[in-house]
Amino acid sequence: MHATPLALVIVVVFVALLFDFLNGVHDAANSIATIVTTRVLTPPQAVVWAAFFNFVAAFVFGTGVAHTISNNLIDPAVMSVYIVFGGLLGAVMWNLLTWYLALPTSSSHAIISALAGAAIMKAGWHAILVSGWVPVLVFLVMSPIIGMVLGYVFMHIVAWSTFKVPREKASKLFRSLQLVSAGAYSLGHGTNDAQKTMGIIVALLVSSGYAKYANSKHVLFGLHHEISLWIILSCHAAIALGTMIGGWRIVKTMGSRITPHLRPMGGFSAELAAAFTIGLATFAKVPISTTHAIGGAISGVGATRGLHAVRWIWARRIVYGWILTFPGAALMGGLFYLMLHFGLEPFVNAAAIH
Repeated sequence: MHATPLALVIVVVFVALLFDFLNGVHDAANSIATIVTTRVLTPPQAVVWAAFFNFVAAFVFGTGVAHTISNNLIDPAVMSVYIVFGGLLGAVMWNLLTWYLALPTSSSHAIISALAGAAIMKAGWHAILVSGWVPVLVFLVMSPIIGMVLGYVFMHIVAWSTFKVPREKASKLFRSLQLVSAGAYSLGHGTNDAQKTMGIIVALLVSSGYAKYANSKHVLFGLHHEISLWIILSCHAAIALGTMIGGWRIVKTMGSRITPHLRPMGGFSAELAAAFTIGLATFAKVPISTTHAIGGAISGVGATRGLHAVRWIWARRIVYGWILTFPGAALMGGLFYLMLHFGLEPFVNAAAIH
């Protein structure tokens, strides 16, 4: 007999997919901001384009990031349904708060911080696997810098390679190319962010005694996976649906307030830089903030016109949101864990006895 009732596990899986959906809503602006700002696509067209590639990512990349989430950040021996449930609720509440405030914060760091807060509340600091957090914290600092540098470099390369091309012809060319770069960015965003939810569901099922529903060795489009197909497809479907809904409140912040008057050439460079940054992290099996990547890339593109072309006050506001995410989401995750542990667990145990 399983220690954790199946009904409770199903509820937590649903909450995990809800988080994945809200991740898509929250990060939709990152996927569509540049292509909407440059008027290559209308907002409805852009969200459909981004959502399509969010889902297609299920058939392109592996599940290395999911493995990192489920095994390398929190001691699997400590993990429990209440840690996962508390962490998810904490991350959802943090995402809703920052969405309401129109702050493009990181859903990725919200979920790992909330899970860490719940784990620490249960077992203390030894529940945290420090070695697994090192690459995550490194990319926390490096991802916006890499995105900014690549955005700056790509924009210069594009400008120098087309300086003899008539402006109208160049603009038409990059309006077409931006469809490719936006798709590449959404592909990277879909695989890195959906895998975080996969890792959470796997950790939940394994810690609850339902590992057989989490692990299934199979080949999908030439890629070998050890996570059940239903988890992979449901996570990508949830984030794609969230992107369809769209995070409209944040579009203006990401697309025009950081650097105004973004053109197709700049949009292409920013999206390509962000796609490279996310791809690098994904191949390194590191959960990365896609918000960090695209925010840095847009700033790098803007900086090619001089530091004055970047409205650093908005960049600073975004950074403040990132900094607050770790303690804020961790606190929420810890509080929700306590509420579930003392409020729900006695009833679950009583039901199990009877």
